[in-house]
Amino acid sequence: MPIYKMDGSKDGKQKYRVRINYTDVFGKARQTDHVVYGLTEAKAVEKKLGQDVGESAHGRRMMLRELYDEYTAAKAHEVRESSLGKTKSVLENHVLPPLGDTPLDKLNVAVLQKWKTEMSEKPARGGRKLSLTTKQNAYGEFRALLNFAVKLEYLPKNPLQKVGNFKETIQIKKEMDFYTPEEFKKYIAAAREYAEKSDTLTDWSYYVFFCIAFFTGLRKGEIYALKWTDIDGDVVSVTRSIAQKMHGGDRETAPKNKSSVRTLQLPAPLIKILKEHKARCSMLPDFSDDFRVCGCYRPLRDSSISNRNKKYAAAAGVKRIRIHDFRHSHASLLANNGINIQEIARRLGHSKVEITWNTYAHLYPREEERAVTVLNTVTI
Repeated sequence: MPIYKMDGSKDGKQKYRVRINYTDVFGKARQTDHVVYGLTEAKAVEKKLGQDVGESAHGRRMMLRELYDEYTAAKAHEVRESSLGKTKSVLENHVLPPLGDTPLDKLNVAVLQKWKTEMSEKPARGGRKLSLTTKQNAYGEFRALLNFAVKLEYLPKNPLQKVGNFKETIQIKKEMDFYTPEEFKKYIAAAREYAEKSDTLTDWSYYVFFCIAFFTGLRKGEIYALKWTDIDGDVVSVTRSIAQKMHGGDRETAPKNKSSVRTLQLPAPLIKILKEHKARCSMLPDFSDDFRVCGCYRPLRDSSISNRNKKYAAAAGVKRIRIHDFRHSHASLLANNGINIQEIARRLGHSKVEITWNTYAHLYPREEERAVTVLNTVTI
């Protein structure tokens, strides 16, 4: 760690160059130098550089678990709390247990290939193997973690990219569940019958929740967050979402992405339902337009929504679909009636129209018939 005397001075102090040569954790020769004025300052810089290089290059290596802590701390300022929670859950369940105490420079292709192989054989709850989606999510979160290390120059490149994502030799796509208009009419009639029998605001709120889900395609959290101030005549503004099951209670946040902040024109049947429901809510002595549309004082709960969904489907004699499948029902109805895919993407709040197309393209059966009709006009 030599100090070189250079030509020149400043404020009566001699000019010096402090240079340090070292080998980094990847075995690559590196050099760092600083120009200072005055021998005292040069010696102080020499000492400081020596300490820094010793800690970063020759001292204790950064472990994957430490990178995880730094990554999640940075990500906390960039994503919603619910999204951060999912990232933590995936990494803590599938990445940190086997690799958390591994130094970053030891995360080579062989080590990561072994992790991938063990993930492929890892059992899920019930003894079955992890689903392809779970494994691909783990890979995606792990890759993002290592990309963060590359960004901060802790790693020269991301070795996980050479390993590649999980794939299945044969993939049979699960059929999408959704209600046809006829099925939904039976389902919602059962829900309304429940509400009429009990005639409580809570039961009416469940009924309204499923009506909103089918007629607008809003996400569950977006419906929870709706207030009467968000509804203006025949238009609803989607500007917030609520995540449940968070530490400390519910979290009201912005919607999933920029495209999720949107305004939707409401259909006549839903406008009628909402007007009736607001009239019921207005009977509360302390009612205000700042009340939640579904739940008034407090959003409906995930578990209660799930239980009601089971009851209504059983009472109606129709198959039970997931809460998210009401969103599919909305999109499927529009797609089957030839509504432009871009408008469906806008209504669903998708960030990219490709997401919508990849999900619902198969619901455009009439396009094949139209294509053949056009080709039939070409006579040879």
